[in-house]
Amino acid sequence: MAMTNEELEEIKDTEEQTEEQTEEAAEPAEEAVPEEKTAEEKLTEELQAVKDQLMRTMAEYDNFRKRVAREKQEMRPVIITDVVKEFLPVMDNLTRALDAECTDLAYKQGVQMIDDSFLEILGKLGVEEIESDGAMFDPAMHQAVQRVDSDELESGMVANTFAKGYKIGDRVIRFAMVAVVN
Repeated sequence: MAMTNEELEEIKDTEEQTEEQTEEAAEPAEEAVPEEKTAEEKLTEELQAVKDQLMRTMAEYDNFRKRVAREKQEMRPVIITDVVKEFLPVMDNLTRALDAECTDLAYKQGVQMIDDSFLEILGKLGVEEIESDGAMFDPAMHQAVQRVDSDELESGMVANTFAKGYKIGDRVIRFAMVAVVN
């Protein structure tokens, strides 16, 4: 199949256009090659990178500080509970000493002052005594160790407390050991 002159010219024109487009496409690529940065531009970029790193480090430290403060606040009641549990037998002994017959009034006043000091310190720590005598029995606060009959109190009320109970906020440190009316 022989080509006509017109067809040959068309093919040449197409080839020339393709070459021109290729050259045009190559020129922007040459322009896209970045010129070397000056020392000042390099230093500015490095300074910005260091500033960014410093800001990130400061944010991480601030988050760490806040987390530690929050954890410390959350752990406070747990630590107080553990320490107070160890002192409750001492409190019980002081209560027994106050309830015992004593002819030496000064001695009894001294024991009372120690008991009052203990209760004051517990109050500062947020520790509260669980209400028991005459209160309605609450299984979340009281431990029933005895059932008794009473004409004076309603059924389900606490008649007698054998050991005081303590709590910090809603956390029970020790349940009050009580006798409950049938």
